[in-house]
Amino acid sequence: MFDKTLSPFARPLLSKMAIFAVKIGVSADAVSILGFITGIVAALLVGYGHFLLALLFFSLNRILDGLDGAIARVKTPTHRGAFLDIVFDFIIYSSIPFAFAVFNDKNSFVACFIIFSFVGTGTSFLAYGILQEKISKKNKKPTGEKSFYYLSGLIEGSETIFFIILILLFPSLFFSIGIVFGCLCWCTTIFRIYSGWRDFS
Repeated sequence: MFDKTLSPFARPLLSKMAIFAVKIGVSADAVSILGFITGIVAALLVGYGHFLLALLFFSLNRILDGLDGAIARVKTPTHRGAFLDIVFDFIIYSSIPFAFAVFNDKNSFVACFIIFSFVGTGTSFLAYGILQEKISKKNKKPTGEKSFYYLSGLIEGSETIFFIILILLFPSLFFSIGIVFGCLCWCTTIFRIYSGWRDFS
């Protein structure tokens, strides 16, 4: 919901960082892989109960996730880069709730509900994007700056990041925050299913 609003604020700084990274020979794929590693480290730290340290690594993961795209825009975006970006994001987003269940099995129900909700938002998002891209190519219309058509919703990347930051800052509220977030995810999924039903009829 806030992705398009927040993007202009982060882009200038990321662009400067990207120009410097390109000058010293850092590739977008290398940044993506490094970002993925920091995200996995964050999940491992959650599993051991080191939530604030996990927040530090997760924040680094998000910075690197933005930087790889900025580097790609400075150089030439690739299909491989777009593929890695999507896959790594979904794995990291799911790994944090899973790590909460590893830390304490009392969190298992909510962790499962959140990951179940991610499946709804993720599949509806990707399925809509794939079909819309096919239609756009057929009609010779651009899909925008992204590597695929981006259907907005109540829960997007910004909201997911905010959710993870909240549960890392207040792990004792994981149950309450997780239930609310999961329900909002399903509101987004229902909206996207409706959009697909309407637009692809």
